[in-house]
Amino acid sequence: MGRALPRVAARLTVRRVAGLVLAVAALLPGGAHAQVATALPLLTPLAGPGEQPPAPWRVVGLPRQKKPFTRFVMVDLDGKRALRVEAIESYGNLVHNLGTLPTSLHLAWSWRVEQPIADADLRKKDGDDTALKVCVLFDLALDKVPFLERQLLRLARTQTAEPLPAATVCYVWDTRLPVGTLIDNAFTRRMRYIVLQSGSAPLHTWQRERRDVAADFALAFGAESAQLPPIVGVAVGADADNTHAHGIGHVADLVLEP
Repeated sequence: MGRALPRVAARLTVRRVAGLVLAVAALLPGGAHAQVATALPLLTPLAGPGEQPPAPWRVVGLPRQKKPFTRFVMVDLDGKRALRVEAIESYGNLVHNLGTLPTSLHLAWSWRVEQPIADADLRKKDGDDTALKVCVLFDLALDKVPFLERQLLRLARTQTAEPLPAATVCYVWDTRLPVGTLIDNAFTRRMRYIVLQSGSAPLHTWQRERRDVAADFALAFGAESAQLPPIVGVAVGADADNTHAHGIGHVADLVLEP
């Protein structure tokens, strides 16, 4: 299968893969194949009177993260109860874990960006930042993952007791890539981006999205698996640690529905 990666490079790659995937994974209750009732709502609404997002939403960062965490606060904005997401040279995701759910679902939400990350460039590691993203985590079988990535993921899973999903699709609000762009995360192909809003989108203005989760998995990971894996989590995030920038956005009305 080709030459083995040098040990130091492999350790660094594994650490980065573990961090990126772990940051949107957290604990998946009941194991990878737990079955849960699918009564609506599948996601706890991002609402409520307090500033903190309601449980089971929780902030997840990189293992032993020393850099600042992205801030997640509930606010009132234009008549909506919304989640304010602010990244200041920071990294973090707000994660809602789920039992295994079918992929024949739609994810819908409203979002807006107040302050984009001008220097972000998702094609490069030093530009891999987003002012706002919404992600879906999938329980893709390990034997569907390409060989080298499978070995890195296996090694990454030994670095933490928390299960790491083998496939994540993130919808992003970008600054430069055209709407509709599908691109791998610069650090790991186990996470793939679909650009829904870009530099031409108006700021300070709500945009409504509704995505067919199964179709988007097929678009991003269909070459690896014709069989659609279950959904095991949803996350909202933003990061500005690579560009050392400052981004602000809001998300509201986030639902997972038939």
